[in-house]
Amino acid sequence: MNRPTGRVLMLLELLQSGGVRTVAELADRLGVDGRTVRRYVGQLIDLDLPVESVRGRYGGYRLAPGYRLPPLMLDDDEALAVLLGLIAGSRSGLTTPMGTASETAAAKIRRVLPSRLARRLESVLDALSFTSGPGRIAAPDPEVLLTVADAVSHRRPVSVRYTDREGRVSDRTLHPYGVVSHGERWYVRALDARSGEERSFRLDRITGARAQPGSFEPPEGIDPAQRVVAGLATAPYRHEVTVWIRGTVERIRTRLPESIATIERTPGGPAGPGGQSAEPETELETEPETADWLRVELRVEQLDWLPPLLAALDLPFEIERPDELRERVLALADRLAASARRTGQRHHSPNPTV
Repeated sequence: MNRPTGRVLMLLELLQSGGVRTVAELADRLGVDGRTVRRYVGQLIDLDLPVESVRGRYGGYRLAPGYRLPPLMLDDDEALAVLLGLIAGSRSGLTTPMGTASETAAAKIRRVLPSRLARRLESVLDALSFTSGPGRIAAPDPEVLLTVADAVSHRRPVSVRYTDREGRVSDRTLHPYGVVSHGERWYVRALDARSGEERSFRLDRITGARAQPGSFEPPEGIDPAQRVVAGLATAPYRHEVTVWIRGTVERIRTRLPESIATIERTPGGPAGPGGQSAEPETELETEPETADWLRVELRVEQLDWLPPLLAALDLPFEIERPDELRERVLALADRLAASARRTGQRHHSPNPTV
């Protein structure tokens, strides 16, 4: 944005995002020197915008608390896009800690719409349905999300207070690589500057996020989403499961995505009697030209959902560990076999209640 007017508008946008912005930060973002930043601030003040100067070590400029810009003017397409985005956001868990931001924003927009447009949008919302329910996971603090995302964009360290899964609280400095929404949770993939370890941090467990001076360079070619998903698949859980499945990676991934399972192609397959590769007693559906024995590892808190999932794959499999999973699979097989053999045993109440 090269024109002075464009830079002044960009300055207003930066100040409107909240918090105090230092002159050095604003100069860096706008691509100008500190003297020019002060001149742009003067132009905003001349337009009766309440820009305040904050003194001190972390001083700079900010908009007066409580200030709001005039209402926006939206056309039909923009209003529909905003409302649908708000609805999708509320269902994915992106709300304030009180859980009302999306609902109140949507209500305000709908109240000021012209009646013609309001009726059309109501028709869309009435006809709209979702296959999954609203997000039930704790949402990140919007200020935390904005601060971390800004640090990602400008490669700046950010200090946070983090609560781990055991409830322990610690202060950390992160080099954030990217923000990822996955499985109704929000994560930031970052390097912990103190430990030197790269890991995923849940945004809803972060408080007190604050951008720090300096900069960092992320690893070349890093894919934050891929690393978050891979990290979740190898995170410690109550049960460590190893199952050999005869099939293709693509077929197995239809039921066991990368976020919960790792798949390894190991020569020889599972060891049967005498060290030979095990073969299924009953031939199930496979892809004979491409199928192979694949080692699948999972880390899970509960085993209940695995037996029906393995059955749904309709592929030969052998359980390496744990023995509890093998027992659960056998119990499921017994229940299914008993139900399949049951005939003529239905009981009808002599006095059915309607």
